[in-house]
Amino acid sequence: MNKLTSVRVVVFWAFLVGFFIWDWHTAQPVNLHLEAPIIAIGSGQAPSGGHCATF
Repeated sequence: MNKLTSVRVVVFWAFLVGFFIWDWHTAQPVNLHLEAPIIAIGSGQAPSGGHCATF
């Protein structure tokens, strides 16, 4: 691996880790008591609208 590629890899990972740290500190915490359980995904009101949402 040449020097330019190594620098790009380090810059990429530094940016990605920095983004995750920034996101972790600025995002609102998720209230797990208000989220639907994973088994309930897809249940509820049927979608309506465009051609891809009609059943």
